[in-house]
Order: sequence, then structure tokens, then C-alpha cells
Amino acid sequence: MIGNAKVVGLGEATHGSHEFFTMKERVFRHLVEKKGFTTFSLEMSWPSGLQVEEYLQSGKGDVRKIAEEALGGSPWEREEFVSLIGWMRDHNRNHPNRAVHFMGNDVGAPTVSDEFFGRVTGYVQRNHPDALPRLNELYAGLRPIDNVFAYLGKPLAERQELATKAQRALELVSSQASSDDEGFVWAEQDARSIAQTAKFLTIDVTSPESVATAQRFRDQVMADNVTWWQRQTGGKILVSAHNDHVGYLAADPEMYPKTQGSFLRDAMGKNYLPIGFTFNQGSFLSKDAALGGEWKKFTVGAAGPGRNEHTLDQVGYRDFYLDLRRTPAPARAWLNSARPTLSVGTQFPAEPRDIALAKSFDVLIHLHEVREADKLKP
Repeated sequence: MIGNAKVVGLGEATHGSHEFFTMKERVFRHLVEKKGFTTFSLEMSWPSGLQVEEYLQSGKGDVRKIAEEALGGSPWEREEFVSLIGWMRDHNRNHPNRAVHFMGNDVGAPTVSDEFFGRVTGYVQRNHPDALPRLNELYAGLRPIDNVFAYLGKPLAERQELATKAQRALELVSSQASSDDEGFVWAEQDARSIAQTAKFLTIDVTSPESVATAQRFRDQVMADNVTWWQRQTGGKILVSAHNDHVGYLAADPEMYPKTQGSFLRDAMGKNYLPIGFTFNQGSFLSKDAALGGEWKKFTVGAAGPGRNEHTLDQVGYRDFYLDLRRTPAPARAWLNSARPTLSVGTQFPAEPRDIALAKSFDVLIHLHEVREADKLKP
């Protein structure tokens, strides 16, 4: 089903179900071993992804401590991701000439540390010291971002000014371009991540229009960072994110007017392939409020008549894959029709929303039942 796709988006119908996460490890291992994939890209911040990548390449540190630090406060701070990262490190130890990589493709949250800013200023100090005073001046007031939720409490005008300075800092770094300097390429991308984050944080959380604009920008950032990595490394990538990001269309188009998957299709055409997940019943992690709060367990019963999942669960297999591009005409017509489907993100309760499965995904994985992901062990 995946064929020759260079980037595969693998969704999740909830942000915290064991079976979605373990399936992602299984699919990634298959793609590495059989299809030559090299990178697991997660819907998490670029700086946090670099922490995991450093562990994978160096082996320095403890996998549980790395997961706790890099994934802390997210639904991926779970045993299933310790297993994935542990397998990736074992692969690199056993196959040093075929190393796999980990990248975060999202804006910087919940923090952008002083150490991460130092990756940019340190490069400039070593290679273009005359530009350092101006760079430090532009990052003043922004460096570091200790907590994005507290940062959002700053006046909007102040956040807009800081975003403008972060963009000027990126332009300053970019002006030092050197085609034969790999360090420059990464310093520029790190500066780009800071600018992306600062711009995203000009969101006005009280304005639905501003939230939608910010989410569209965020999805574009996630797609741009994936395509940057693919161009830089030349390798194939598995992108792990919520269904509402990897699909061509989101369940809530008012909140997510253009998805990461749609941007990737624009950039890569048929070299991008999205896989969606559905489930009939079970448990997952979500929160009472989208901003702040703790991830906790919620449970839903079987999907009722009229829902996509109700019909999918009548198929003669408990769990199955389905290539939505290669179905008989009656099935194709059904798959192209929008009907209620549960899609749970950072807040629950949430009502099912209308989704036409074949318009959102190329491939679907349906699971009969899921349970909440496992907490990290001490």
C-alpha cells in the first residue's frame, strides 16, 4: 500500500491509546527493515526532538530519562515510546552504517531552553563573532521561553514585537550562509524553529479566527520541517501525528483549515501518503481543558449506528488495514461520504465530527478496541 512514498503520515484517532502507539513502532520497524526508511518524525517540538536524536546517535544517557525530559507533559511520555526509542537505539548500535533518526517537527513547546538558543548563538560566536552582539540583542526578552503558557500571558503587542525580532535574528543567521558549512545549515534551522515558535505564540487564544490562523501556520511549520529534513538527509520519513494533522482534511476544518498532510501533498505529490486510524471502543488519554491540565484516562463505548466506526466494525475482521484508493465502487461511494467519526485531541468530551474517510486518507487502519497508553515506570 505504501509503495514508493518517501514520507508516510501515520495518524492516531486519540493522543493516548496503547494500540495506536505500539502499531506505530511495528509499522516503523517494518519500514526501516523492508523499505529503507530512516527517520521517525513526531508531532513534538524541534528542540525536544534533537534531545532524542542525540541519544540515538551517541547512546549517552538513559532512555527513560531521555523520554521523561524530551516528552515530559505530553501524551507520548509513555512506556510505548520508551520501547520505540529503545528499539531505535538498539538498531543504531547494531547497524551503525544504517542509522535511524528521530525528529520533532512542531513549534517549540512547552519550552525553548537557553541551551537551545545557545546552539544558534554558539555557532555565530564561533564562526561569525562580529554578528553576535546584534543576535544577542534580537534574542533579548525572548531567550529563554521557560513556559509557553506563561508566555501567552504577555501582552499581544509585546509578543508580536518579540516575534519580529526572532524573524530578524533568523535573517541575520541566514545572511551568514556558507554552502560548504554543515554547521550553518543546522544553526539556520534552529534559528528558524525559534522564529516559527515566536510567530505561533502571537496567537490570541480568545479569538477563534486567530486560533484557526495559528493552527494553519502550525500545520505548515510541521510540513515545512519534514520537507526540510527530507531534503537535508535524503531519507524516507514516517510522520507520527494526530489524524487531524496527517490527513488531507481535518475533522474540524474551522479549527484546522489546512492540515500538515495537505501541505505535504502540495510539496511532495504522490510521494506523501497518509494513513488514518479509527477505533470502535475503548480508552485513551485526553484532558479536561486544551491549555494546561493533566492527561488522564477517558473511556467510550461502542460506536452507534450512523458512525463510520460502527460500519467498519461490522467487517469480518476484528482489526484490519484498508487501501482506500482501491475499493469497489459501492464501497468507494460510502468512503467518500462524510459521517460522524470520533477524533479526540487535547480535550474531552468531544462529539464525533463528519469525516469522509477516503477524502482524508489513502490508507486506513481500523481497530476494534483500544486502551489507554501505559504510564512511564519508575
